[in-house]
Amino acid sequence: MKSALIALSLVSTALGQDLTAQKQKAREAAEKSAVELRFDQSYAGNENPKQMVDVYLPKKRNSEKPLPIIALIHGGGWVNGDRLGYAAQAIQLARTGDYAAVTVGYRLTKEAHWPAQVHDCKAAIRWIRAHAKELNLDADKIAVWGSSAGGHLSSLLGTSGDVKELEGDLGPNTSFSSRVQCVVNLCGPEDFTQALMFDKEGKPIWQDDAVSGLLGGNAQEKPAEAKAASPVTYVSKDDPPFITFHGTKDQRVAFRHAATIHAALQQAGITSLFVPITDGGHSSVSHPEVKVRGQQFTDKVLRGIESTINTSPLQAP
Repeated sequence: MKSALIALSLVSTALGQDLTAQKQKAREAAEKSAVELRFDQSYAGNENPKQMVDVYLPKKRNSEKPLPIIALIHGGGWVNGDRLGYAAQAIQLARTGDYAAVTVGYRLTKEAHWPAQVHDCKAAIRWIRAHAKELNLDADKIAVWGSSAGGHLSSLLGTSGDVKELEGDLGPNTSFSSRVQCVVNLCGPEDFTQALMFDKEGKPIWQDDAVSGLLGGNAQEKPAEAKAASPVTYVSKDDPPFITFHGTKDQRVAFRHAATIHAALQQAGITSLFVPITDGGHSSVSHPEVKVRGQQFTDKVLRGIESTINTSPLQAP
């Protein structure tokens, strides 16, 4: 037992040192890009490092008007990852002078099961709105952008804006709305009543450690939780516009998840753009054109820049 505790302590120390190094790199990159970086803003009213956001603000704004916000939600199977993983993109967004960016942390499944993750993300959106005036941000123009598990949570924020059961009561800003104005979904799981993966014969693979960690058990064993955690469950006619990118040969989150949320949104009359990545696996959403089209989409929705967004399939590298 003693040796196990020592090992755990060493791992925690190493992780802490790594995050410190990442913070320093982000701080240096932000300074070079004329971006003000505010680390570790607590949205839950506590000192839990996972229940915080980092805020990226341009030092030189292109307008005196309040800036729209892009909130970035990291992936990692709900068990790994950190908001610092989106630091580079947040700096790129803020340096344009047209956006503020916020990277969102949330409790991982080693600490808490569903619905802790969506409660955290909603509390983070409420924090943004509560602080919008002091930061000169536009509380009515918030986009969410996430990949994999972050795509799932971004999608969930998009579809559950009217679902009181998922709001939670975290933090001091519960009087503010957690609704968002658009969603950029990169290969997110959308329906846990379907498996995330399928074998070569098309049979579902239900044994999935990441899903079990989120739901507190196998999706077949936890049907109520599986349905409640699925963004597609809550699709309604007042949802915001979506754009979804997904590899057609994704072996971690099956392509059918993207098709499912796209079809449900369209049926509800919501603007939904869908860009398949031909022959792409789970990491194919790193295709540079994904960022280009995703940004074009947020520019159109949040900033009113008219454009025709290309939804033709991308070819995986």
